[in-house]
Amino acid sequence: MARGDGVSESPGTHFRVQGEESPRQPGGAAVGLEPARPGQADGAPANARKGRKRRKRRRGRKVFAPGTSPQNADTALAPAKAAPPAEAPAPIRIPEPPRPEPAGRAWERGGAIHGRDGPVFAALDLGTNNCRLLVATPGRPGQFRVVDAYSRIVRLGEGLSATGRLSEAAMDRAVEALKICGDKLRNRSIRRARLVATEACRAAENGVKFLDRVREEARIDLEIIDRQTEARLAVSGCGALVERDTDAVVLFDIGGGSSEIALIDLSRHRSPRLANHIVSWTSLPVGVVSLAERYGGRDVTPETFAAMVADVTEMIGAFDGRDRLSHLMKGSRFHLLGTSGTVTTLAGVHLGLERYDRRRVDGLWLDSDNVDRMIATLLGWDFQQRVANPCIGADRADLVLAGCAILEAIRGHWPSPRLRVADRGLREGILSELMAEEGVWRRPQQWGGRP
Repeated sequence: MARGDGVSESPGTHFRVQGEESPRQPGGAAVGLEPARPGQADGAPANARKGRKRRKRRRGRKVFAPGTSPQNADTALAPAKAAPPAEAPAPIRIPEPPRPEPAGRAWERGGAIHGRDGPVFAALDLGTNNCRLLVATPGRPGQFRVVDAYSRIVRLGEGLSATGRLSEAAMDRAVEALKICGDKLRNRSIRRARLVATEACRAAENGVKFLDRVREEARIDLEIIDRQTEARLAVSGCGALVERDTDAVVLFDIGGGSSEIALIDLSRHRSPRLANHIVSWTSLPVGVVSLAERYGGRDVTPETFAAMVADVTEMIGAFDGRDRLSHLMKGSRFHLLGTSGTVTTLAGVHLGLERYDRRRVDGLWLDSDNVDRMIATLLGWDFQQRVANPCIGADRADLVLAGCAILEAIRGHWPSPRLRVADRGLREGILSELMAEEGVWRRPQQWGGRP
């Protein structure tokens, strides 16, 4: 049976908990006696030799007593070794094939040295359109190092808006992707993980039955999270992209079947966790897949696009807390923050990338004119032109304009001269919360560092 935090208590499921290893002790060879310097007689005065020994001691160098050779010096000077501790019972684990660890440089902060090895955490997000996995170890406080990642477009919610059910073909695609994720998790010693499913499984009549199939075939347990949790995790994953002098942010995550919007007030005292400053939030029951299926995504005319924008604008109008930031929106310290395939695609097209590059997209600022120009460009392209663009491709060509329509409705209600692009979100939020709960940034020495 799986616990609520996603940790399986039985062997052979999605990951294991492995016992912690003791930190390695640094080793070093003893320094032998120096040869006589040129011009120095063998019979040098004793006090001169003592002076040399004192100088060596001041420099922290080892000096051997008479009759002790460099070969047995380590044995003579080393303290007695403590008896090895009693061997604890071995934890139940799945055999793991040996993998070479990358050679990394330790970094020093606050008197503690932290190596690149440490506990491994994992986050999986099965959405309406994508299946994404992220595996990471803690890094500097508030940061982590990704050691493995996986993403595949599975379109789990294909046809859901019309039938209310997940189709067999969609479930087959998702299960195949989840099998790969399961294999990746079982090939590592995962300390904690959270594996979640979102709107498609929330809304589908057969969503719970599908999770039973995933448990049996992919051997992983998925947790269906509610919309409020999804919005909070998206905010938690983007904290590093909100600068300290910011007063207010509207963060949005345009998904496949739903779109989460969070209003964040930072005008007063700011705490380290961005999610603590959410003053209002909503989850619109529309995403790129559902909107494209309703209006058509291949051939989108300006009239069709305007109808999509009007539809989403009406949904935002029903959001009671939509004006909670109105007193802060006129200042220069307010901006939009978008975390979704829609905004990252626009950023890639804006940069003219021949191949999508997360390093150039994540954190990019787009001004209002940039966004207007990119949306107009995409509206002017036919389906094949969208397919040919390396930042869109065949998988997103029929969805990207539906995402642009949702973005336009958001910009219409919360106008801002600046939009920041985030290629991060729910998975990063999961990892940040898991690591914070484990205290890895408060007590780094217990993961192999030394105080």
